[in-house]
Amino acid sequence: MPATTPSPPLPARTAWAMLLALICGFALSQAFRTITAIIAPGLQAEFGLSPQALGVFAGAFAFAFGCMQLFMGVGIDLFGVRRTLLTAFPLTVAGALLSAWAPQWGLVLLGQVLIGVGCAPAFLVCTVFIARYFAPQRFALVSGVAMGLGGLGMLFTGTPLAWLVEHSSWRTGFTVLAGLGVLAWLLIFWRVHEPTRAAHTHAHESLAQAVRGFGALFLLPHTWGIMLLALVTYAAFLALRGLWLGPLLIARHGLSLVESGNVALVFSLVSLFGPALFGRLDPGPARRRRWIITGTLTMAALFLAMALLHSVWVDVGGAIALGLLSGYMVLQYADVRTAYPAAMTGRAMAVFTMAMFLGVALVQWATGLVASLASAQGADPYVAVLLAITALLCAGALAFRLLPAPENGKNSL
Repeated sequence: MPATTPSPPLPARTAWAMLLALICGFALSQAFRTITAIIAPGLQAEFGLSPQALGVFAGAFAFAFGCMQLFMGVGIDLFGVRRTLLTAFPLTVAGALLSAWAPQWGLVLLGQVLIGVGCAPAFLVCTVFIARYFAPQRFALVSGVAMGLGGLGMLFTGTPLAWLVEHSSWRTGFTVLAGLGVLAWLLIFWRVHEPTRAAHTHAHESLAQAVRGFGALFLLPHTWGIMLLALVTYAAFLALRGLWLGPLLIARHGLSLVESGNVALVFSLVSLFGPALFGRLDPGPARRRRWIITGTLTMAALFLAMALLHSVWVDVGGAIALGLLSGYMVLQYADVRTAYPAAMTGRAMAVFTMAMFLGVALVQWATGLVASLASAQGADPYVAVLLAITALLCAGALAFRLLPAPENGKNSL
């Protein structure tokens, strides 16, 4: 697991320089996970994809990303942040190039899997680095800044990618991202050098011991509420931004690809500020879980409004509001940070991230299926998708509220 025992201190400027280099890899991960919303029309035109197949495509990245979290966590513990990321990230470049040149749909899907595996440590290394080299009381704030800066990757999959695809093809988008991936790898190779971790007081675990350590998390009753909510919150955000936003605006309101890209760009821009804002406003353990539930239910209300009102202003305004509100999810990371003892924090972060991205894969696949079934019945597929996401968010909030809370959070609800 990614250990969070005390590490040799780093000067503040050095720590921030290394973190910013790591965030470049995270930003590329954000770009890859949101590319479908813009390239979906091109994929459908070239391969004749159904909405369900489109959901499988979008979910392939997240499924591979989520499944690899446990192994990336072990890799970070055994080999460190730098070596783990530098070893995995070339698969991202390989997957992007395969997607760009693949003549068959199956190879494009394989490219998504490779990209997901290569990006798997991208955000985990940032959270572990912050936990090791920044003061505990700054975790929510610094994590919020990291999430916000990482969101810059989504800017590329707004207007710039839409323009590129409209004037060239979806394959060019993958080629450009592959080139940016090479640059990010070189920057991390140059800038990130962890000090010798002399402060480790425990021996490295074997893989079997690490897996048993991860399993021990699920013996703690409060883990289930945390993980069930993790399955749906980021998944709801990414299902809209990374899959359905472009097709919805084009099909429901007749926007062009570039116009829908403009909306995605604004959505991404406001989402950059949300994590830092909520990180600064973090109310602390006593009230944090109440804020998390309120944020989740507010997201559900916005999705419900978009499902029922059929207004371009509601759809565009609701999407932008969701972009800003999504920053509250940084409080979920802070909740995990305080819900477990220090020896378990690293593996808890890895399992939490795994739950988030398996949730992304599940929700993107499920909403694709819902859209296909609705279309087959002559119903509006986008209403069905948005209502399904609303229901999932409400179910996640209910599980988080009713299942046992950690000892330090029992008074927060």
